[in-house]
Amino acid sequence: MLDVRKATVELPNGKKSTREFVVHPGAVAILPIESNNVYLVEQYRFPIGKHLLEIPAGKFDEPGEVPLECGKRELEEEIGKKAKTWIYLGYIYTTPGFSNEIIHLYLAKDLEESKMNLDEDEFLEVKRFQLMNLKKWC
Repeated sequence: MLDVRKATVELPNGKKSTREFVVHPGAVAILPIESNNVYLVEQYRFPIGKHLLEIPAGKFDEPGEVPLECGKRELEEEIGKKAKTWIYLGYIYTTPGFSNEIIHLYLAKDLEESKMNLDEDEFLEVKRFQLMNLKKWC
């Protein structure tokens, strides 16, 4: 799953140094909003030993996959919904100190029911929250 690499780099002062980094395929994260509700997923994350509440997200299946297509697939897989309206919000680099992971962000609206299709090693619970309550957490 991990592609860890080591490279020798030249620093601005001309000296050489070693950098280890993780090559990541990229991912998409979706904020699905319906009426005054937002859908999140709760799942256990082994590296930190906790259940986390997250927006639906997933990695690209293949190099060159279009972010919007990945987002559509992941939304349906993780929360069992499709969206008629997709708004691109930009992208973030999650941990640029040691990885090239990029996550494209979307707002998904005008949701309609579909079918969840989780991976066999994926265990999560869909949670629906009113936006007003979510704002209180911040």
